[in-house]
Amino acid sequence: MVKIDISAYFSCSIKIALSHNSYPLLKIRVKFAYKSQETMRITKENTSTVIIDIQERLFPHMYNREELEHNVQILMKGLKLLNIPILITEQYSKGLGKTIPAISENKGNIEPIEKISFSCCDESRFLKELNMLNKKFVILAGIETHVCVLQTVLDLIDSGFNPVLVEDCVSSRKKNDKKIAVERIRSEGGIITTYESILLELCRVAGTETFKQISGLIK
Repeated sequence: MVKIDISAYFSCSIKIALSHNSYPLLKIRVKFAYKSQETMRITKENTSTVIIDIQERLFPHMYNREELEHNVQILMKGLKLLNIPILITEQYSKGLGKTIPAISENKGNIEPIEKISFSCCDESRFLKELNMLNKKFVILAGIETHVCVLQTVLDLIDSGFNPVLVEDCVSSRKKNDKKIAVERIRSEGGIITTYESILLELCRVAGTETFKQISGLIK
């Protein structure tokens, strides 16, 4: 038996089973990828952002939470300068509280999307608002990396989006949980970046007033 699945990212998975008298003797699973000639250039015209579940009763338990808070603030300020649309989610806010003040003060008139599922994509309001933005790339920041962030990334890929994980703007309670989740996201086709890298990629050119303001944020 040979089974071949081809994804949108030109990856190919082959499963081979050798059997005798209906009993499998050997199973081999081979995964490889074809490199596309097209680069994954991220532009501000084709990008949106999701800030996932940075909430009052969950955030204090995160690994490196002070650094996370600082980095997400810079990311959000930079994205606002670039006019990148932002969605914010809250997981069961009745139990986990509202979005922390440091993030709320940068959200402007954005109304958080309430959810109870781990993946943002399982919430109908989220998918509706994301699809209305009509952007190919989705920047992701938030917590926890190995639960809500990871599952959202997987569903975004399945839905035809290109998720962009800002590695220094996500966290989990345990350092290793974050590490393994980032590895999984990379292996599934997610783009891994940092807040400085993505802001400058979206900015694209130096010498503009926006560049000067972003430079002031990341220095």
